[in-house]
Amino acid sequence: MQHFIGTYECKADAKGRIMIPIALKKQMSSSLIDGFVIKRAVFNACLELYPLKQWEALMEKVNQLNRFNKKNNDFIRRFTAGVRIVDIDAAGRLLIPKDLVQHASIQKEVVVSSAVNILEIWDKSLYEEAIDEATTDFGALAEDVMGDKDGQD
Repeated sequence: MQHFIGTYECKADAKGRIMIPIALKKQMSSSLIDGFVIKRAVFNACLELYPLKQWEALMEKVNQLNRFNKKNNDFIRRFTAGVRIVDIDAAGRLLIPKDLVQHASIQKEVVVSSAVNILEIWDKSLYEEAIDEATTDFGALAEDVMGDKDGQD
């Protein structure tokens, strides 16, 4: 499983293309041939970029949901809304579909941030707001999520 590292700032042009920074492109090299899937994030006003292999593994889990359960069908519909297969061109550019640019309110300044095995693509101002909100009580959040309840880390 591939893991990405880092947060990168770049610019979006009028067509919704962003130039992937070289340091990040090197990390993505094993996925460049297969391509990527881009989609709306579930919890934030940003986009998620999945290497195709990561997306296929996630879809295996989603495919196991019982489609005769309305909640499952509603989830699948919402989760896959706006999903697109995208490539990074030879010049290192990623073209973000217009509807996804609008969904994430992407203007000119963009942040591409690692989120373990996927990348998040944010409008810079929204990213900074989200980081500021998350750090308000980050210590307590870290303890809840990563702390061992038995006192062992």
